[in-house]
Amino acid sequence: MNRSLALFDFDGTITSQDTLFEFIIYFKGWTKFLVGMIALSPVIILFLFRLLPNWKAKELLFIYFFKGETFKEFQSACDLFSVDKIPHLLRPTALKKLTEHIQRGDRVIIVSASPENWVGRWAEAHGFEWIATRLESANGLLTGRISGKNCYGQEKVIRIKDYLNISEYNSIYTYGDSRGDWPMLRLGTSVNYKKFEDQDVVI
Repeated sequence: MNRSLALFDFDGTITSQDTLFEFIIYFKGWTKFLVGMIALSPVIILFLFRLLPNWKAKELLFIYFFKGETFKEFQSACDLFSVDKIPHLLRPTALKKLTEHIQRGDRVIIVSASPENWVGRWAEAHGFEWIATRLESANGLLTGRISGKNCYGQEKVIRIKDYLNISEYNSIYTYGDSRGDWPMLRLGTSVNYKKFEDQDVVI
């Protein structure tokens, strides 16, 4: 039996921009976001010059903005964000392709480096499976640290292979938009890099 799998990155592939920064603005407001970006500017500079790994830069950002937040209130904000904000960030052509895969009976999985708290909520609401970065909590409070590893780069492949047996699929469609997606993209029999960007431009 022919079985097909579709693996989609989320930020920049399904969405037109990074949902992490959009969520911080949604959760904290513009003023606190801008103050935080200034405070974190040394981290950002080190990351841009590749002197700080992706996971560490992200974790320092999480610690700054999320440490000490109650998990319950944080998750509630993520639930609202997935309904109020994410729909306005989606690429129509990406949604169309997701729908095509579902209608064909393909297995569709969203694989994201963003926290599962909003990626998972959005994916579940639309009937998609998902794999994403987990945030650590202790005694009901976020620590700001990543639980396990950041779902980025080769970690995407590790998490996918832990989740399912890719050898069971005859066709694997992969979709991504950044260097962090390339390990996952290489799993594909049909590789789609930045497939939706030009199609969403309105002239």
